[in-house]
Amino acid sequence: MVKLVRRTVVTATSLALAFALSTSAATASAATKTHTATNHDTFWKLSRQYNVDLNKLMKANPTIDPLNIYAGLKIKIPATGAASVNTVKAASASKAAQNTKTVKLNGKTIAYKTAIKAKATAYTASHEENGWGPVDYFGNPLKIGTVAVDPKVIPLGTKLYITGYDYNGLPQGGYYATATDTGSAINGYRVDLFVGGSRQQASQFGIQYINVYVLE
Repeated sequence: MVKLVRRTVVTATSLALAFALSTSAATASAATKTHTATNHDTFWKLSRQYNVDLNKLMKANPTIDPLNIYAGLKIKIPATGAASVNTVKAASASKAAQNTKTVKLNGKTIAYKTAIKAKATAYTASHEENGWGPVDYFGNPLKIGTVAVDPKVIPLGTKLYITGYDYNGLPQGGYYATATDTGSAINGYRVDLFVGGSRQQASQFGIQYINVYVLE
């Protein structure tokens, strides 16, 4: 009788452990998915397909070049999380309010979160500079206000205010812009500003150190 009781206890314990392990595995499986890429995939398209924040998706795949996604590549799709959209927005708004600073630029009071001294170059819509055509990372037409960034430093979609440059092809004094493009040479605290005109004209921009105010 004693042996039977012990066997029952061991069996119950084993079942409990097996259940815990299976639950843990199921949770881990639910937390992360793996997507097998095609030649037409981009992080932007996958973020829309799986309803995952673009920058969260890119952070989950730090070794993958956003400009070199090819067929067969394995991409991790992080969980979207259980928090409601309103809760996330409220928390973000509260955090943003706490970190907001202001500065007067060109007669305007600009509310910003972070100021970055960035190394800047300029690019155009020429085919030589844009292998995928005159569009940004999201497929939008290139325009004044398009800025190529390193998403690890400035997340894609971030609103910016650019100033401190010297170039006739950009608004005098400063302008609002959005981080909507990337480039293989854009790493760290470096940005590439879209300008109109020819490559020869853009070359006059050279390399400048400018002020980038991160607005959100």
